[in-house]
Amino acid sequence: MTSNTLTPGIAAGRLPGEDYSRNFADLHPVLDDHEALVAADRCYFCHDAPCMTACPTSIDIPLFIRQIATGTPEAAAKTILNQNILGGMCARVCPTETLCEEACVRETAEGKPVQIGRLQRFATDTLMAAGVHPFERAAPTGKAVAVVGAGPAGLSCAHRLAMHGHDVTVFDPRPKAGGLNEFGIAAYKSVDGFAAKEVDWLLQIGGITVETGQALGAGLSLEKLKADHDAVFLAIGLAGVNALGVEGEDKDGVDDAVEFIADLRQADDMSTVPIGRDVVVIGGGMTAVDAAVQAKLLGALNVTLVYRRGKDRMNASVFEQDLAASKGVRIITNASPKAVIGNGAVQEIEFEYTDDDLAPTGETFRLAADQVFKAIGQTLGRTDLPELDGRKIAVNDTGRTSMAGVWAGGDCASGGDDLTVTAVAEGRDAAEDIHATLMA
Repeated sequence: MTSNTLTPGIAAGRLPGEDYSRNFADLHPVLDDHEALVAADRCYFCHDAPCMTACPTSIDIPLFIRQIATGTPEAAAKTILNQNILGGMCARVCPTETLCEEACVRETAEGKPVQIGRLQRFATDTLMAAGVHPFERAAPTGKAVAVVGAGPAGLSCAHRLAMHGHDVTVFDPRPKAGGLNEFGIAAYKSVDGFAAKEVDWLLQIGGITVETGQALGAGLSLEKLKADHDAVFLAIGLAGVNALGVEGEDKDGVDDAVEFIADLRQADDMSTVPIGRDVVVIGGGMTAVDAAVQAKLLGALNVTLVYRRGKDRMNASVFEQDLAASKGVRIITNASPKAVIGNGAVQEIEFEYTDDDLAPTGETFRLAADQVFKAIGQTLGRTDLPELDGRKIAVNDTGRTSMAGVWAGGDCASGGDDLTVTAVAEGRDAAEDIHATLMA
């Protein structure tokens, strides 16, 4: 965010100091023992549980809730982590309201589902607080696997491979591991450095070496990785950011929402993070909402989120949309950016209303803005990869790419939804296929 020192209206410390800790407190505080027992008691323990089907990692939800209800949260955690090794973070960031909890029988019957996400967090936090790693590494196989990307897919794949006895080296361009969990989600969804703590806990399995500051490309070619390892798993995410493609986009004050969120996540003191008075966020997904809400929490006077389609087409869940509205974010739909206006730095941004088919209506409006965040999707940003399927690496159901010995998963691959829990499932499943292939 290099424009912060150049753009009038963008400043740090807009709020009294005590407001920052309150604004960025834990969104969903952990349940205490009694609250967990009460919440678990609401579960029907369905034999054919629809919540399990709705979970991308297929966690045995009725089993782990029953284990909590019987006073064994550590056993519940192992049930969760056996399917989702990043179950602690997923309990914090997964849109459970549109996955397991939406499918809950209690939601269907009463409109109030079992608090599956908070119960999952209670179990996994209990286990991690005890310093326990419930999995053991198998005897070494002598096989070496390279994992490129230390985000949810890469870490999930690395852990499962290490469990099977393979030696895994994880390469990542950033200064610390964690990927999206560390750099890409709202600060209030994961407090107290939990993402880093979860990575440290995961690495207790042994057999995993993490090398940071290592990007795929110069000095770390795919061909060399293949030559030096028995298999390669690509979990490189989407590094490029789509452009608005409008006049004035290069003006000071126009920034990437992804970079803004990363800066927030790494800030030791939120009061030092600059923010504008009039902030406009363009996009309709989770990243857009995270950027908009946090802009408001930092003290922006007016924050407007603008999306080109209708509200029902937004990728952000209804819960996230309602969260944004509750924090004072204005949401405008069916509007597409036309131009960024200002003398060197952004002062206004012009939009044109669209119909449901994205056709322009000819009706325009302007919003005052001293800061604009782009959250309109990301791209691979490179072509030296296995065969692509549109903008992502083409993979089969187990993550195999068109290149022998190379698998891929997470946001960079053409699998499922761009969710943390989906990335974990893809990393896990690819690891099982890699293991079967190496031991055949």
